[in-house]
Amino acid sequence: MKSYPIFLVKLQDKCCILVGGGDVAERKVHSLLEVEARVTVISPSLTVGLQQLVEEGRVELVLREYQRGDLAEAFLVIGATDDADTNEQVWQEAVERGLLVNIVDDLARCNFIVPSLVRRGNLCLAISTGGKSPALAKRLRERLEAEFGPEYAEFVALLGDLRERVKAKYPESKERVAIWYRLVDSDIVELIRQGRDDLVRQRVKEIIEHFDWTQCK
Repeated sequence: MKSYPIFLVKLQDKCCILVGGGDVAERKVHSLLEVEARVTVISPSLTVGLQQLVEEGRVELVLREYQRGDLAEAFLVIGATDDADTNEQVWQEAVERGLLVNIVDDLARCNFIVPSLVRRGNLCLAISTGGKSPALAKRLRERLEAEFGPEYAEFVALLGDLRERVKAKYPESKERVAIWYRLVDSDIVELIRQGRDDLVRQRVKEIIEHFDWTQCK
């Protein structure tokens, strides 16, 4: 099954419903909270972790079994119960309402899947095997986590901060493209990893202020 990769944004004002209260549901809730989603959990029982999230006011709770009609306000739905009949009912209602829905560990009852992720600030690397091998996706994620350390969060933030400065100094798009590749191919990320902030500033200045465009023509 081929998939079209997509990142959802601005979930703060969207109703995301998680049906289930076990360990899997808890992991899914945390992944939604990481992107500041508005989460409602529907379940007659909760893990200790989910109960704590409810008490902290980070998650809304409907303390009972799922009922048809619960998805009326939903934008995104995840079914994570251990009851096949309940999961099927969640799937059916979500499909009828045209919602984004994922029934955990049931690829046939998903119109989206959640990839394995590596997050470093605004850098997000997604790995998916199309549901064929979560174990392989996990191993690949571990390799990427080792290669792209926390320094990349600061590096991406730095590049974002430089956008207007580069745009103002180099009005031609070809010049800007050359500058950006010079920046990302430099040793700046390694200097960040070493904590050499002084050299980071120096290297950025060298690249942006003293860039010889004629050498790229």
